[in-house]
Amino acid sequence: MATTQKSTDLRVKSILVTQPKPETDKSPYGELIRKYNVKVDFREFIHVEGVPAQDFRQQRVNISDHTAVILTSRNAVDHFFRICQETRVTVPDTLKYFCISESTAYYLQKYVQYRKRKIFHGKQTFSELMDIIKKHKEEKFLYPCTDVHKEEIPEILDKFNIKYSKAVLYRTVCSDLSDLADVYYDILVFFSPSGITSLYKNFPQFKQNKTRIAAFGPSTAKAVEEAGLRLDIHAPKPGTPSMTMALEEYIKQVNKK
Repeated sequence: MATTQKSTDLRVKSILVTQPKPETDKSPYGELIRKYNVKVDFREFIHVEGVPAQDFRQQRVNISDHTAVILTSRNAVDHFFRICQETRVTVPDTLKYFCISESTAYYLQKYVQYRKRKIFHGKQTFSELMDIIKKHKEEKFLYPCTDVHKEEIPEILDKFNIKYSKAVLYRTVCSDLSDLADVYYDILVFFSPSGITSLYKNFPQFKQNKTRIAAFGPSTAKAVEEAGLRLDIHAPKPGTPSMTMALEEYIKQVNKK
């Protein structure tokens, strides 16, 4: 990835967001483009790949032994049902679903008849979902996750003596970004430490120079700093709870004439 800026000023003209492109132009990024005449591109620096059934079997987790499943993302939903299909496990109608959020719960409609299943959900955080799980301590839970997952969730489950099994059903892997080798962006926007890992896997000689780095969340910010990069834009913060708000605040400052 190119790291030298042709112009000597720090005006923002181009932004690369390391996430999938929003499905609609009405996203907050579309508003940034219209208001500040900046170019915003989207490119996933990481992507998810399913763990093959053979590798899953080596974990010695029997899905049929469980009466409930904890689903923390749409990826968890997709790969839970994928691995059931690949291992020929019939998902019983009595299985209880505990979802991190309402949107994740509704996503189950892709696989089950929503109104005919026992589905519970929190608002957005695992601690909120945990309040519901604690009321069902008699269940044996399955926790599908990625190979890089927050240890906070198993720790909370252990703290409250919840019976559960952890099953790694998908992996977070670095995307091939070789086509960006000679491309320059004023701002790179990251949302996970894995994005920083992908940056250096693809571009081991990357030097920040005048490229601005934006990070969402404390773990991403920590990864930026541990990589020896300069953190220019950080969200969420008071007054800028979203990344687009933080970007707008920064653009307002540096694009002043």
